[in-house]
Amino acid sequence: MASVVPISIKKVNASGIVDERDLLATEEPLEIRLEYGNAKNLVSKNISVTMRTPGNDAELATGFLYTEGIIKSHSYISSIAPCGKNKDNIICVRLRDDIVPEVGRLERNFYTTSSCGVCGKASIESVKTVCTLPESFDRLRVSASLIYSLPSILRSKQDVFENTGGLHACGLFDTRGNLLLMREDVGRHNALDKLIGASMAAGLMPLNQHILLLSGRASFELVQKAVMAGINIVAAVGAPSSLAAEMAEEWGMTLIGFLRGERFNIYSGAERILI
Repeated sequence: MASVVPISIKKVNASGIVDERDLLATEEPLEIRLEYGNAKNLVSKNISVTMRTPGNDAELATGFLYTEGIIKSHSYISSIAPCGKNKDNIICVRLRDDIVPEVGRLERNFYTTSSCGVCGKASIESVKTVCTLPESFDRLRVSASLIYSLPSILRSKQDVFENTGGLHACGLFDTRGNLLLMREDVGRHNALDKLIGASMAAGLMPLNQHILLLSGRASFELVQKAVMAGINIVAAVGAPSSLAAEMAEEWGMTLIGFLRGERFNIYSGAERILI
């Protein structure tokens, strides 16, 4: 399924109206199904339906299951593949026979959209019950000039955004400013789940020596997912929410917002940024 869709539009300006063709980012539902147990007693559960841009669906499912605390490593997965009658929009994640997920977490019956997820102040404490990574007291330090350079590098790699202008992106950088991974999606949380899923498959976890750049704002949900992946520096082109800043402070994360040109704000963890 294509990540962009061509459509006919009418473009209006001061000179009048003309017929043109435009490209839009594709938005389609993805149902994530989890299968666990042995062949004689196989359990299948619909875990989530999320509106996403098609592509990297296996990474999206893997990252989602990890950041929700349902799996603790990529090795928990036996297989992952499209399934059901509509294979374009359903993906099945089969766990190893010896892995039994926390059924209580599965009963939450996740439903997310491309614009928001489920969160609340109590979630700051709840993350501590599912995060398998220890709180980090690292010596990670990066220069302000390196942070300045990240948005232009990410934008240069955003192929679908360049065509549509309608996607969120996130990029994973090393401490020298090299872009290691980039993912785009109509949902900002989907883009990050895809990135984390790809990092798990590549054996990069935990991501405590990396920098995460978000193309938009830093919501609580994105900071929560970054915490689960062990990321210590998160920079966003837009603003953070109050709950995102609170969680970053709680977990000792460096949170940067309004990264534009040669300026940004630091909301927590200023010690990691060298001026």
